[in-house]
Amino acid sequence: MSEQARKTAEALEYLTGFGNEHSSEAVPGALPLGRNSPQRAPLGLYAEQLSGSAFTEPRTHNRRSWLYRIRPSAAHPPFIRIDNGALRTAPFTEAAADPNRLRWNPLPDPAPGTDFLAGLWTLGGNGDAAQRAGMAIHLYAANASMTDRVFSDSDGELLIVPERGGLLLRTEFGLLSVRPGEMALVPRGVRFRVELQDAGTDAAAPARGYVCENYGQPFELPNLGPIGANGLAAARDFRAPVAAYEDSERPTEVVNKFCGNLWSATYDHSPLDVVAWHGTHVPYVYDLRRFNVLGSISYDHPDPSIFTVLTSPSDTPGLAGVDFVVFAPRWLVGEDTFRPPYFHRNVMSEYMGLIEGAYDAKAEGFVPGGGSLHNMMSAHGPDRETFDRASAAELKPQKIDDGLAFMFETRWPITATAQAAGADHLQRGYDDVWQGLQRHFRA
Repeated sequence: MSEQARKTAEALEYLTGFGNEHSSEAVPGALPLGRNSPQRAPLGLYAEQLSGSAFTEPRTHNRRSWLYRIRPSAAHPPFIRIDNGALRTAPFTEAAADPNRLRWNPLPDPAPGTDFLAGLWTLGGNGDAAQRAGMAIHLYAANASMTDRVFSDSDGELLIVPERGGLLLRTEFGLLSVRPGEMALVPRGVRFRVELQDAGTDAAAPARGYVCENYGQPFELPNLGPIGANGLAAARDFRAPVAAYEDSERPTEVVNKFCGNLWSATYDHSPLDVVAWHGTHVPYVYDLRRFNVLGSISYDHPDPSIFTVLTSPSDTPGLAGVDFVVFAPRWLVGEDTFRPPYFHRNVMSEYMGLIEGAYDAKAEGFVPGGGSLHNMMSAHGPDRETFDRASAAELKPQKIDDGLAFMFETRWPITATAQAAGADHLQRGYDDVWQGLQRHFRA
């Protein structure tokens, strides 16, 4: 299946643009014109609206799509509770919020036959999913494609960041390919199946990555303010799928995450049967290397907010429920400047992951597939080796292109799950990286 998924991914075409009113049809004439719900939809299809926002939210925040499908979503048997596995949901009450700096190695390899859904493992989060506020951080490790089952999340949208192995996402809207160095977003309530593009090429290297589950307002592009009209992530670089449907009569398990629990129903058909669609509530993929990095060309390291790809706004302007930030390849040219990220304490809480290479503020211990958590007001910054090296470096123009890191930054403290706080891959000596920062003061 992995070879087929890889070939399918390589042949995909996309619609481009962020927040657009996209439209697509897999069969000519399937998309009605001039109205959304005609008396009889074309080709014997059913018209159905999928709303990702309240009907009366402002137009700039309103998300909805019209789907034209072989069977309506309402045609299904009852859902029953199933085991949640290692998936957890806010409010996180298993352990107390921890002010200490925490860092983890990558997830251990999963058992054979573990697909994306079974391989989800929750590190922590904040807020309350039922109140549509806050976020959760998950990791995944999978060595098998999802077969005859699909997943949807009623609690929030899923921002997926692969670290190892490409994924083929078969969604109700069509297909997306997402590989390491890219990110994909599946909106709240959209059903999808995950197939592995590289499974079997290296039995010891399962697909692996990170997931941010955003319970709050959908991610949007940040305002640019004094930056002007251009910079950071360009709207045209976001790619949405073209319509593609499954006309399958075989049993398919549909798993729905609802208020923190997994529920399952077995349909007698595939629910990925949308022949045409139009709207703004759509999945998309983005190449993180296309991020247009802006920074200082005089002195001082800029605040990390300048690296924001997407933001989920809250009720307080400028205070995000969660930001998605990427540290992409860039030049450093600041004069008389300590060029790595500076020592700081922050009212926001930061979870950082590494996709490839090394991060310029950590000389050791922070590896691809791992992650660090620096909660609200915890003191952090470059480790001792990085500080010593950067303090003595010759300040000539320097290209940072040997790593790709990202950050989920959120307004509330992140409470780790019990499984994360007690995990074997938790680095219990993380504080040691700041040991040896000696006194240099001279009065």
